[in-house]
Amino acid sequence: MAKRVAVVLAGCGVFDGSEIHEASAVLVHLSREGAQAEVYAPNIPQMHVVDHAKGQPTPEQRNVLVESARIARGNIKDLAELDVKGLDALIIPGGFGVAKNLSTWATQGKNCSVSKEVEDVLRAFHTAHKPIGLCCISPVLAAKIFPGCEVTVGHDTECEQWPYAKTAEAMKELGCRHVNSQVTEVHVDARNLLVSTSAFMCNAPIHHIHDGIGKMVREVLRLA
Repeated sequence: MAKRVAVVLAGCGVFDGSEIHEASAVLVHLSREGAQAEVYAPNIPQMHVVDHAKGQPTPEQRNVLVESARIARGNIKDLAELDVKGLDALIIPGGFGVAKNLSTWATQGKNCSVSKEVEDVLRAFHTAHKPIGLCCISPVLAAKIFPGCEVTVGHDTECEQWPYAKTAEAMKELGCRHVNSQVTEVHVDARNLLVSTSAFMCNAPIHHIHDGIGKMVREVLRLA
């Protein structure tokens, strides 16, 4: 039987939702590996809406579930309906929506809170010993919820290639072990069944992002 994988989205668009290329890569690689993706998102307002052409917030209001449905081509469920019993794994793509809509990391960093629905889902998969795949900024959710876990967001030294490296330092302050990695690599925390890859935390060619996410997906399915 095909493995069933929950994919949790945070909106549509890198600056206020899920990073579209990352979400698409997850869905493509799951399909290629013969797995069945089931897409979910919380039915909540976005923190704000960003005009991606200008890089500036707008006065609009949008809903995370409604916007995520754009990526899922309408085939999406409310995160409140997720039942871990019927699923084999969980994957959360990145994008600022993870730090704005699934948590308050964007405004509070290591002192953030994770939304109750998202935390409940992560804990349910963890308790059931089912693997969790995380890319880009989404490993911060694990760092906040599972003290002592091991993840990667790429490198911990800021430079032109790694503009968000300070994230790794904040995660370390939460008691997380950050493992430096290249964009095409993944890190597997075998004890917690966490698989992470840096994706767009790195300024890299898009096919390298795609390749790293493919490795993450394959490792998640191997562990499922």
